[in-house]
Amino acid sequence: MGSQERRFAADMGSLEDIRKFVFSCLADMSTKRKMHVELALEETVVNICSYAYEVPPGELLVRISDDGDRYFLEFEDRGVPFDPLSSDEPDVRAPMEERGQGGLGILLIRRVMDEAHYSREKGVNRLRLVVKKT
Repeated sequence: MGSQERRFAADMGSLEDIRKFVFSCLADMSTKRKMHVELALEETVVNICSYAYEVPPGELLVRISDDGDRYFLEFEDRGVPFDPLSSDEPDVRAPMEERGQGGLGILLIRRVMDEAHYSREKGVNRLRLVVKKT
């Protein structure tokens, strides 16, 4: 497969185009794993579109590559620095009224993806998600 990438406006109107691009690259993946990717993809894109840019819309680059057994999905934006993986996981066993806001989307991404990595270099936030094909 090599590597494929495409740039999108970082707004919610791009979500369906991003989804189509990503799934056009994941032809040899099980249905269950595709469902996991769909959940993680939507959470990631919604977070970037909603919070990355102080003056929206910015730009979102989506890159997909593989090593034969795994796919690597990378999401890059030039928004405000934000490491979504640095926040504490919410206590999902605590009563609703005692839970803080947010964090469930990141928890979901961590649970359905095999790996998640964040880096920021030269003003670019990069979230790399790794998912096994089967």
